[in-house]
Amino acid sequence: MKIYFFFLTVVTFILISISQSPEPNVRQGKIDRYKDFSSEYVTARNVDVWLPENYNPGKKYAVLYMHDGQMLFDASTTWNQQAWEVDSIAGELMEKGKIRDVIVVGIWNGNTTRHADYFPQKPFESLNRKDKKRILEADRDDSASLFQGHNINSDNYLKFLVKELKPFIDKKYSTRTGKDHTFIAGSSMGGLISLYAVCEYPEVFGGAACLSTHWPGILSMEDNPVPDAFLRYLEVQLPDPSSHLIYFDYGTEDLDALYPPLQKQVDKVMKAKGFTEKSWITKEFPGEGHNENAWRDRLHHPLLFLLGTDK
Repeated sequence: MKIYFFFLTVVTFILISISQSPEPNVRQGKIDRYKDFSSEYVTARNVDVWLPENYNPGKKYAVLYMHDGQMLFDASTTWNQQAWEVDSIAGELMEKGKIRDVIVVGIWNGNTTRHADYFPQKPFESLNRKDKKRILEADRDDSASLFQGHNINSDNYLKFLVKELKPFIDKKYSTRTGKDHTFIAGSSMGGLISLYAVCEYPEVFGGAACLSTHWPGILSMEDNPVPDAFLRYLEVQLPDPSSHLIYFDYGTEDLDALYPPLQKQVDKVMKAKGFTEKSWITKEFPGEGHNENAWRDRLHHPLLFLLGTDK
């Protein structure tokens, strides 16, 4: 019940429309906001592009795409007064020469469509009809549907990223466009969709950071077919370990308490598919929970792994 209540709190913020939120104040660099960025594939949503201090169009920058963009920069604008503080952490690592020059594209979630946008579609489609129905009807603790009446739409969400947003970013900014300089990251359901992106579009994304990856997909593990469906998918679709980087982590409190045994199963698949410490890392953070402060405190780990200047 404690985990259910916690997740209910998290989901509640998703359902509150904050599209009118003021632009975040950042400690380093600047934010360019594209309000209600339109798409043929998903509902319109804000996109916040963080440019590092002294951004220079004469230079080329790697690009990190991040989900739940409204939670990334300024705690004063978020529902829980927490944020990843990406600008401070990435900016400091760049100043110290520890990571490559990078811009960060924060894609806001679609409020009521978040679960439908972020739930990997092909693993879902591999389920039988009865299990599909049960997943789509899964409730929060207040008996409201997780999916809010939306069909799973993650394949279209990825098309939005790859066919619409990335071309816009590459045209607007001075970017390195190849996969070796294009990465994707998120937490919880954002971790799932980040992994799905690098599996579905390995020619576009060279790496993914998946923090507190929500392997259950829904709230309950009782008779839950979702983790096994993900494992079967990964056994076939993981990208080439010689040319892709994948980062996982998890805490042990709150919703993260569900993850350790599931992550261990994923780790077995990673090893079987040829991933080694050069191309994959899984980190455990004992005592850490499922929140932006926890992800902020360990963000430097995936940034160094994906973007480190020693790679």
